[in-house]
Amino acid sequence: MMVPVALLLLGALTAVVGPRLLARADWVDREPVVALWAWQCVVAAVLLCCALSMTLSAAAAWEAVRGNVFAAAPHAVVDAYALGKAGPWAAPTAVLLASGGLWSLAMLVREIVRSRARRRARRTELLVRAPLLPGEEQAHGRLVVLEGERPDAWWLPGTAPRLVITTAALRRLKGRQLDALLAHEQGHAQARHDWLRHSSAALAGGFPQVPVFAAFRGEMHRLVELAADDTASRRFGRLTTALALVELNEERGVFGPSPTPHAHVPQRVHRLLTAPDRLPALHRLRLTALAALVPVIPVLVTLVPALRVLG
Repeated sequence: MMVPVALLLLGALTAVVGPRLLARADWVDREPVVALWAWQCVVAAVLLCCALSMTLSAAAAWEAVRGNVFAAAPHAVVDAYALGKAGPWAAPTAVLLASGGLWSLAMLVREIVRSRARRRARRTELLVRAPLLPGEEQAHGRLVVLEGERPDAWWLPGTAPRLVITTAALRRLKGRQLDALLAHEQGHAQARHDWLRHSSAALAGGFPQVPVFAAFRGEMHRLVELAADDTASRRFGRLTTALALVELNEERGVFGPSPTPHAHVPQRVHRLLTAPDRLPALHRLRLTALAALVPVIPVLVTLVPALRVLG
């Protein structure tokens, strides 16, 4: 019964090699959308390896699980997996992996609950900063303008998503620069980048000692901004989008020598001003297809004994 062990080794190999290959690739910053897809495929492959290994280990340890998993399989297929010859490690492995899966689900639920709490707090803050006048009905529009001395804008997701922008940002950004800022925030909303942030934060928070999950969270936060920058720059130009970023963040000291929470902004501006052209469409398609094959490999490894018998 070597398939569960092979799956765990494959998951560990994917967790180590995948991030290193993506870190060395020279196309990641040029094609952040493809890079986001590739990262999701790598993490999905790691999780799939653990899930499949857990299933086969549980089937080897307990007859009831084996009967459900292989209910429609011929006896020759069941014999090919040698489930009855599993050692004493099958049950602990299944329990350990199942516990990890439940913990991941709990972390995801916790992240969603915290996100909703933050959203409710920000919506309450909006009502405080932009109260309704007597006799005024609450508008259902997507744009909210707040009085503020600091230029800022953000997208507030939810059942009724809203784009919030301060009056200082409206004063500093003119014409196409303001349009580029709005397109950037709309790019986040259309691609549902908030879900990528939630899932990556849940995995990194639940398993802080696993480097691939920490790298996944860091790259998600960086790549979603690059992807939204590209959404804006394709509509209004790279220079306009870069100038909008500068105007919006200049007063925060992000372009000085000291590190700040927004230290990534200078790199984003530099990328917009100096980035090479996009990869050819056929190249992007090949990279997308290659990334999609990564989660397929654990499935093929799992099916090798059955394919040998049936083939």
